[in-house]
Amino acid sequence: MLQLRPNCECCDKDLPPGSTNARICSFECTFCSDCASTHLNNVCPNCGGELVARPRRPEAKLAANPASTERVLKPAGC
Repeated sequence: MLQLRPNCECCDKDLPPGSTNARICSFECTFCSDCASTHLNNVCPNCGGELVARPRRPEAKLAANPASTERVLKPAGC
C-alpha cells in the first residue's frame, strides 16, 4: 500500500492524501508538481525513475488506511 507521504521532498510543501499536485516514483519518493516539472524534469533525483501523478486514496478508506505522517526532506533541496 502506498505511504502517501505528506510533503514534497524538495520544498516541503504540504501534500495531503487527496492532493492532485503530488508526484511519485516507483519507490514512493514524493514531490509537488511544481518541483517535479520545474526543477526535476519529471525524473526522481533519488533513483532516476519517472515521476507520475500519485493516486488518491478514497476518503472512506483513509480511516482504516491512513496516509503517512513521516515527512521526508532533502536538506539541500533540489
